[in-house]
Order: sequence, then structure tokens, then C-alpha cells
Amino acid sequence: MTSVQVEEHHDGHGGNGSAAATEGASGDSEGYQRGLGARQIQMIAIGGAIGTGLFLGAGKAIHKAGPSLILAYAIAGLVIFFIMRALGELLMYRPVSGSFSEYAREFVGPFFGFVTGWTYWLFWVVTGITEVTAAAQYMQYWTHDSIPQWAYALIFTVILYGANLISVKLFGELEFWFSMVKVTAIIGMILICAGILTIGFSDAGDTASVSHLWDNGGFFPNGIGNTLMTLQIVMFAFLAVELVGVTAGESKDPKKTLPKAINTVPWRIAVFYVGALIMILSVVPWTSFQPGVSPFVAAFEKMGLGVGAAIVNFVVLTAALSSCNSGMYSTGRMLRDLALNGQGPKFFTKLTKNGLPLVGTTFSAALMLVGVWINYQWPGEAFNYVVSFATISGMWAWIMILVSQINYRRKADRGIVPQSTFRAPGAPYTSWFALAFIGMVIVMMGIDKDARISLYCAPIWAAILCVSYLVLKSRDPEAAAFKKRVHGGPAAEDAAPVTKD
Repeated sequence: MTSVQVEEHHDGHGGNGSAAATEGASGDSEGYQRGLGARQIQMIAIGGAIGTGLFLGAGKAIHKAGPSLILAYAIAGLVIFFIMRALGELLMYRPVSGSFSEYAREFVGPFFGFVTGWTYWLFWVVTGITEVTAAAQYMQYWTHDSIPQWAYALIFTVILYGANLISVKLFGELEFWFSMVKVTAIIGMILICAGILTIGFSDAGDTASVSHLWDNGGFFPNGIGNTLMTLQIVMFAFLAVELVGVTAGESKDPKKTLPKAINTVPWRIAVFYVGALIMILSVVPWTSFQPGVSPFVAAFEKMGLGVGAAIVNFVVLTAALSSCNSGMYSTGRMLRDLALNGQGPKFFTKLTKNGLPLVGTTFSAALMLVGVWINYQWPGEAFNYVVSFATISGMWAWIMILVSQINYRRKADRGIVPQSTFRAPGAPYTSWFALAFIGMVIVMMGIDKDARISLYCAPIWAAILCVSYLVLKSRDPEAAAFKKRVHGGPAAEDAAPVTKD
């Protein structure tokens, strides 16, 4: 996540507010480069929703829920669309690169902006650990434990850190091709499965049938309760869809490209999640899948297409590395945003000549090395541990997006702030529904003994943030970062020129 408007944070009611807002929105005053074009933004948006949660986590979810996992993904996907439209409404009201933390500070309160910024940073650090863990597991497909899992986690962390020492334009290009590989692979798998169902080639040709969706114990073979228990895995699969909002400060035309990217969410979910699972579970019975094994790889092996399984394993390996790469991109910018807010150490504000937040990226990558230790201590359970914690921290950003949008809409309807040009349909009711759904997922996580560890860690993290906030505020109580935004005055006028672009 990139920095917010520097002038506004330090002089929220100054006479140059409008100019600061416009300049901050462009990203030029902060040293960042607007190197992300429409083509790259679209593929980042598409690829951001295709990662470890689908390629690896779905194996455990299929084993637990059976074909009913398709319904879980469809309902959760609808909730994700509500979240993204809520984010889109906020982005078009004021497309600042501070995004979630900035909106939380403005419409919920300074403390919540502080918590959101640091929690989203933590989310990407933990997600980076998750992705290198998954990548290390994928490598075992070829090496069969001849090289320790932790060694792969170390190698990938170092390589991706080096890859982030590039320009944002090159980062966008790399993510474009990473996403293209993932999208091509899933579409290719869907077409192969469709061919098996219609023509009947491969080892699975004689047994493939859509009836697999209900013949092996029914659509809910393990009961509705077990389907509900998979919701935390399902929601984890969708984490990072909000990454498109992080690019606001470095995209060439955010007012045009971001709404288009957000509106692709429904068909992305329909094709890449619901469609892919329908095809896989029609060709191979759900009883054939096991936790910890990619359902895509397992499906090709059951079809007798060994080369296909190896290709898919390579694709899911690149998917995991792509997600971790995006995590390093986000964490460095988030730390700089917090530092510019006065809510983080000032040395995180430093940029390289190419406009890269080197210090923040280095610090985040160093923390991601914790993943190496986790893989060394618990190679079998590493993925489950970090998934549960990443889910709860990532969902906090969604909660703040929804609460901020509800409060924003209330103020906009009263004429206190300008109306957004990209209003969320059905809001605020859809936002309340999404909040209730997220609440249910958190309850399910408390019931699941494997996911419960994240709920134990959350209060500890909250306590650390509370103490840190009070310490920072005591040092400079008059700082703009610790004052709630006053609407209707100069600060409100700052937003108006941006929404009229």
C-alpha cells in the first residue's frame, strides 16, 4: 500500500489542501512512479484472486465439504463482490493511495486507521510466509523430500526480495505475466475437463460424469456443518482481491481502470472458482482428494495425464510466488504510508532513486524469514497455521472497508461529503450482509480447533497496537494522524477536485 497525501496528514486544514489532494492523488509528490497501466491493473486484479487458497487450500476443503464447496465459493464470492463495490465507492470518492487505512481514519476514527494500516501490513507479511510455505510444498512434487522444505522457503524468500528491487513498471509487467500463466492454466484445465466429459478421452473418460456432484454421499456428503467449517479456507482463497485498491497511487488512470477491474469480480469468481471446481469434481469424485495436495495436480494424476500434473504443479508454484511478490510490494508501501502519517518510524519514508520503498520492503522481507523457521519446526502443519492467522488479519481490512463505506454513504446522503461516482448497489444493506457473513466466518474459526490459534493471536496483536497508539499519541497529541477528519471544511473540499477528474 502506498503513501497517502503528505500535506494533508501534516496540515489537514491548510490553505493548500486542494492542491495537496490533487498532487497526492497523482503520487508524484511522494516520489512514486505511475507505471501501472490498464492492462497490468486488470491482470493484477484477476491474478490477485487466484493463488494458494484455490490451488492448495481447496484440497483440504474438498475433503471436508465435498461438492458443497462449490456453493460455499459461490456465496462467499457474492460477499466479496459486495466488499469490492464498497471499496470502489470509496476509491472513486477520494482515490488516495492510503486506501483502507485512510478511509478508516476518516470515517471510523484515527485509532482504527492506525490499526488497519498495521494489520494490513501484518496480513501481507503472514501471507508471504503462507505463499513461500506453499511454494516449498509444491517443490516436494519433484524432489520428494530430498531437499528440506525449509530450504526452499528460504531460497524463495531471498529471490522474491531481490525481484522487488525493481521499478514499479517492471513489477507490474512481471505480475501481468504471472497472472497470465495462472489464468491460462485454469482455462486450459476447464477445457480439458470439458473435453473429458464430452469426448471421453484419458483414464477418467469412462467414469467422468456430472453426477459425481451428488452420487457420492450427496451434495452435502459430510453435512452442512462441515461445509460451514470450510468458510475460513474459502475466504482465505479470496484474500488479496482488495490489492487492486492498493495500486491507486501508482496506476496511470485510477478513475477509469479501477472500476473496470472491480466489475470483473463476478465473472472471475464464476469462472476461476465455481466453474473450475464444477469441472474438477465432475471428472474426478471428491473422495479422491486429500488435504495438503493440490486438487489440480491430483485431478491430472487421476486422469492419467502425468505431464499435465507436472505442468499444473509448476503453474501453482508460480501462483504462490506471484502472491508473495505482491505481498512484498504492498508491505514496503504500507510501512511508508504509516511513517508519513506519523504512525510509524520515519526511516520507512526513504525511497530509492527509482521511487522504491527499500527500507520498508527489506524490513518486511526479513520478517518473512520467520516462515523459514515455521517450515523447519512444523513442515506438515505450517500451511494450516499461517492460513488461519492470515485469514483473520486480512478480514479486518474487509471489515474496515465495509464500516467505512457505511459511514461514508451516511455522510454523503446528508450532503456532508461529495457523492461517489461509483456507488455500491444495494448499499448499505449489502455491506451489512457482508459484515454479518464475515462475523459468521470468525465464529466458525473459533469452533475449528485448527483455525482457533489465529483468534488467540488476535488479542495479543490488538494489545500491542493499543499500547503503540497511546505511546505515539502521547508524543505528539496535536498531530493530524491522531485527529478525526472534519467534514465540510477545507478537508472536505480537498476531496472534491479528485472526484471530478
